[in-house]
Amino acid sequence: MTASLAEGRRDEQTRARVAFVIELARRLHQYGAAAPRLEQAIGNVAQQLGLACDVLSTPTSIVLSFSAPGGDGLADITQVVRIAPGDVNLARLCRADEIADRVADGSLDPRRGMAQLRALGRPLSRAALWATIVSYGLSAASVAVLFRTSGPDALAAGVIGVLIGGIVVAGYGRPRLSAASDAIAALVATFIATMVSAWLLPLSLKLVVLSALIVLVPGMSLTNAVRELTSQHLASGVARFAGAAATILKLTFGTIAAAQVCAVAHIVPAAHSLPPLPPWMQWPALLVAAVAFAMLFQTALRDYPLVLVAVIVGYLVTYWSGNALGTPFGVFIGGLVLSSGSNLYARIMHRPGALVREPGVLLLVPGSVGFRSVSDLLNNQIASGSHVAVLLVTMLISLVAGLLFGDLLVAPRRSL
Repeated sequence: MTASLAEGRRDEQTRARVAFVIELARRLHQYGAAAPRLEQAIGNVAQQLGLACDVLSTPTSIVLSFSAPGGDGLADITQVVRIAPGDVNLARLCRADEIADRVADGSLDPRRGMAQLRALGRPLSRAALWATIVSYGLSAASVAVLFRTSGPDALAAGVIGVLIGGIVVAGYGRPRLSAASDAIAALVATFIATMVSAWLLPLSLKLVVLSALIVLVPGMSLTNAVRELTSQHLASGVARFAGAAATILKLTFGTIAAAQVCAVAHIVPAAHSLPPLPPWMQWPALLVAAVAFAMLFQTALRDYPLVLVAVIVGYLVTYWSGNALGTPFGVFIGGLVLSSGSNLYARIMHRPGALVREPGVLLLVPGSVGFRSVSDLLNNQIASGSHVAVLLVTMLISLVAGLLFGDLLVAPRRSL
């Protein structure tokens, strides 16, 4: 009787550890962890808990198979988790990492750890939703300044960005609106920019629209997709690449459809644009962009200085090395510095390197280049579209190579 009770207690403890690992995988996926990092992180945590776990992560699902360590390799428990693609939430990612550390070292019971992980899944507060909307506007305005546009261009991009942020937030919890939000946002951005340029002030139409849509352009998804493909995570890489391509197509359709409607309605934008802002305006714009990215990624207040430094350092390194050695090599150096720097921070501070890597890479990813390429091709500008497409591939390869070499230079801590 005593032996059977002990065996039952062990089974119960094993099931609690398995349930914790499954919930941890769900949360890491939900908070933006890419497939290679999620799979390695979950494998490491499972091993620390005395479990053998094989993980397969894709943008829309996770498969976890648990077996007894040193057994015959046949799975005792297999769990399939169907989940929507996640968005980066640095505060909750850090909290999930902290909970995983405490469960792994035995200072927190797996059941209590799972309860704390589930508590992270609460809806965003009203303040967080408003911060997200504002971050869209600040990102659009600051990126417009970095694109060397005029003051009215940056102001128009910022206002349109706030409206797009409202559309995105309105899609939370509304699957049909969320699926169409990219195309709707592109329609709204192009309509408003065209009407302002035609009736109020001349605008650099393409740059204003691109700046307003910059947060929706899936540059990070394209980068993660290529990185997953190069690391042989083929299922996740192909799925993520297809998802990013679909997003670019929806954005392009929205802009082209709005432009055609404006042409039919004889709303013709001004043919000229206003003089650009002075070059020194890029530096305050870079600081505003860093704050906007910290807000966008739901960063905890104590981590704002770190995120600001990561964004500014990544941009400056890429800017200076790109001017000296060419844009692709500049992107490579920027990716190398951010990847190795984030891994070094993670190893020293015992916190996720994503705090440095994710916001820092955002100004380096070539999503806007892909958007311009598809837009030119659909407008029958074959030569321009093909040239930009080649530039997109070159920049993607350079950035991914920089991130991979950074991981070689400084090994990541548990991959997060």
